[in-house]
Amino acid sequence: MAAPEAQSDRSEEALAAALADVPELARLLEVDPYLKPFAVDFQRRYKRFNQTLDNIGESEGGINKFSRGYESFGIHRCADGGLYCKEWAPGAEGVFLTGEFNDWNPFSYPYKRLDYGKWELYIPPKENHSALVPHGSKLKVVIRSKSGEILYRISPWAKYVAREGDNVNYDWIHWDPEHSYKFKHSRPKRPRSVRIYESHVGISSHEGKIASYKHFTCNILPRIKGLGYNCIQMMAVMEHAYYASFGYQITSFFAASSRYGTPEELKELVDTAHSMGITVLLDVVHSHASKNSEDGLNMFDGTDSCYFHSGPRGNHDLWDSRLFAYSSWEVLRFLLSNLRWWLEEYGFDGFRFDGVTSMLYHHHGMGQGFSGDYHEYFGLQVDEDALIYLMLANHLVHTLYPDSITIAEDVSGMPALCSPISQGGGGFDYRLAMAIPDKWIQLIKECKDEDWNMGNIVHTLTNRRYLEKCIAYAESHDQALVGDKTLAFWLMDAEMYTNMSVLAPFTPVIDRGIQLHKMIRLITHALGGEGYLNFMGNEFGHPEWLDFPRKGNNESYHYARRQFNLTDDDLLRYKFLNNFDRDMNKLEERCGWLSAPQAYVSEKHEANKVITFERASLLFIFNFHPNKSYTDYRVGTALPGKFKIVLDSDAAEYGGHQRLDHSTDFFSEAFGHNERPCSLLVYIPSRVALILQNVDLPD
Repeated sequence: MAAPEAQSDRSEEALAAALADVPELARLLEVDPYLKPFAVDFQRRYKRFNQTLDNIGESEGGINKFSRGYESFGIHRCADGGLYCKEWAPGAEGVFLTGEFNDWNPFSYPYKRLDYGKWELYIPPKENHSALVPHGSKLKVVIRSKSGEILYRISPWAKYVAREGDNVNYDWIHWDPEHSYKFKHSRPKRPRSVRIYESHVGISSHEGKIASYKHFTCNILPRIKGLGYNCIQMMAVMEHAYYASFGYQITSFFAASSRYGTPEELKELVDTAHSMGITVLLDVVHSHASKNSEDGLNMFDGTDSCYFHSGPRGNHDLWDSRLFAYSSWEVLRFLLSNLRWWLEEYGFDGFRFDGVTSMLYHHHGMGQGFSGDYHEYFGLQVDEDALIYLMLANHLVHTLYPDSITIAEDVSGMPALCSPISQGGGGFDYRLAMAIPDKWIQLIKECKDEDWNMGNIVHTLTNRRYLEKCIAYAESHDQALVGDKTLAFWLMDAEMYTNMSVLAPFTPVIDRGIQLHKMIRLITHALGGEGYLNFMGNEFGHPEWLDFPRKGNNESYHYARRQFNLTDDDLLRYKFLNNFDRDMNKLEERCGWLSAPQAYVSEKHEANKVITFERASLLFIFNFHPNKSYTDYRVGTALPGKFKIVLDSDAAEYGGHQRLDHSTDFFSEAFGHNERPCSLLVYIPSRVALILQNVDLPD
């Protein structure tokens, strides 16, 4: 037999074996036949995932028990009033508990060494059966390293840490209140269309200070509900010692950030959101950890490993942080338990996983262009330990709460990341469509309006994997950070300081900025994905940028706030953008285009700067031309009948020029146009977005 024929036979045999091992791999390969050469990769990943699950079952009694590490590790009050303490410190020669309860004697309460690097301690209760360590008492774990060094550490399982006064480091505070918060409301069902309001508690006030959980609950949740968002993505909740890290340098993984208030107040926030029918997601950071050692995970047991890879592999050079050893048994327990803790203790409804690209590849995405060549997503550059962890994480979250939502922040576009695990995929529900905001910034910065390429805009908005859902967004917190600008500020810049009053006439800059801001957000919302995300304040065109207090800005809070007062001021034009965002979301809630199949784009006319498409039985029309309006413009549609305007960016309440009569009926006729069987004639003013609805269709 000739060599090529033998190789072909072996390939067919390998494919058949992969199809036999992965239950629904055939479905994945049917959707994307170009993945067939990589069937063995999916097979290997799926088998490793199952083998890990089986090992957890044999050694720990199943993932359900394995993911409850927080019930034994850390410090816990026993039924008799005593305290049970447990830590994993494989590199330690001795472990002790100290704190205010024993006048900081470092060695009076030694832990007993167990197998596999674990240590435990039981502290009997007082004579009155109360715990020797009261609620609110400060603690430290004392580690004697192999070199004999004495190290003071915070337990990796600490539930509450806080910084007092001008102290540099955080203190571990025993959190065991007599009356913990009792949830009153059930979790909402998973929304059919996800409209996410990306939120940061600390910057949610217009005042120059760190806002609180209470403030967010009382003042921001009603705004979010009123704007038509049905999901909140909460940033910077996991405790981080450095506020300016935006919550991405985690120091205490099980502690809700104390700078905003208490754990009970965060629970009240989540519960109140649930009472409004709002799903709450946590921005979870399992891609890396802060290098802090005295109040972080780093060097916990005196070694550079423990929770992390030892040596260069354990460091992220760009982020200056530590990288988890995902193949480690106790690291898996820690991270999976961490997910479950936030789901069960605080009532979160899912997660946005930060830094997934860094996790997926040994190169962490650094210096990689990701051209789309499938060989970039398979082979030795993939960190399959991290990928298996992500599969386990999605399996756990969706097994515990089937309505939960998981979102991957992945810029690489790894195939099948958002496909079911049964197909060999990663199991995420959504990925962020990260190319979209980059495209808008590029157009605004580099191109004249008349040079915008309609085909390129449509390609960027629709270029996503079939049946792998995306969260579209025009801008997120990334674009608001210092060094960049919000879309509104790119569009209007310094004139936002002087010309946003309704008492002053429109300047060309403000007029252009307001009209394009609405159009960009609507076309992103309607064409860009199966979910939509907005960063808090950007819905009304928040001016300036976001910058946390730091030495470089004299510890100022001036830019670490959201000026919601601007949209509440009836004399300012911010209200127009706010109104449009609200009505855009409310219309989506009614019509459901995000949960509908991908749009059919019938026109992307370069000379006219017109884009038209249909989705969820709605007809979307965009005229991006800066000065040309079109009378009796023919637009193709699949549906005959009478159409009415249901959203018009040119309406007065949105800061438009009121060039359209909303009482007009538009009738489509059996006149084919742009490969659609019917068409209608419509007046399209310059820089306008329209949505028409066929009123002959039943609701």
